[in-house]
Amino acid sequence: MGRLEGKRAIVTGAGSGIGRASAILFAEQGARVFAIDKNQAGVEETVAAIKQAGGVAHARAADSGSEPEVKAFIAEAVETLGGLDVLFANAGISGGVVPLFEQTVEQWQEILRVNLIGPFLAIRHGAPHMVAQKHGSIICTASVAGIRANAGGNPYSASKAGVVSLVQTSAYSLTGTGVRVNAVCPGLIETGMTRPIFDSARERGTDHKIGQINPLQRAGAPAEIAAMALFLASDEASYVNGQAFAVDGGLSASHPYAGRMRLS
Repeated sequence: MGRLEGKRAIVTGAGSGIGRASAILFAEQGARVFAIDKNQAGVEETVAAIKQAGGVAHARAADSGSEPEVKAFIAEAVETLGGLDVLFANAGISGGVVPLFEQTVEQWQEILRVNLIGPFLAIRHGAPHMVAQKHGSIICTASVAGIRANAGGNPYSASKAGVVSLVQTSAYSLTGTGVRVNAVCPGLIETGMTRPIFDSARERGTDHKIGQINPLQRAGAPAEIAAMALFLASDEASYVNGQAFAVDGGLSASHPYAGRMRLS
């Protein structure tokens, strides 16, 4: 029996990258999945892959930072699936790396709308269904950029730091309900959002240096983040609440240092 056997799950940002890997893994582990993404073609590809493997999934195109659209897809998912046990608020945007003095209010507003208000909306409209049944797991995608500086641009990093705080405060707001709220904080993962970094390195012939500053000295894969999301979604994490887990090869474990440390 799968680790999510019989569970009903929503995954946002499921059209590619971490969201796609998570939706597919959740389905492989027995969940019925409602997959959400702004990219309709992408999310339909995800659902097609799930169905081809024998899983159950539904695709919807929606903006996870729009309250009317979030309310609509959560209501539809609950009606279609018969309830809601897992909600992975994964959708996000990077906004690129823009020098501080060139950033605009509009850029900040859009990044915060998708990356921080989006997870809030997922909790705001998803948690009541879980509270009614006295159990549920909500997972939000934060980032190592929300834990330490220099892993992303200013607005992106601030939005992800906000997600870490959101899961902590929401866990306490939901005290006694049986609903858990946690975050996963990816390091450098090759996804559609980060592809320009990888493509640029390959063009320069320096792709062997990608991820060199973490102790594993490599980048991560979407499946490695999906594995953490699966744990948090499952009953194995029944006593895990209000936490933010870095999955980053060890990058956030250290302060900056120059040179390689001696082993003896």
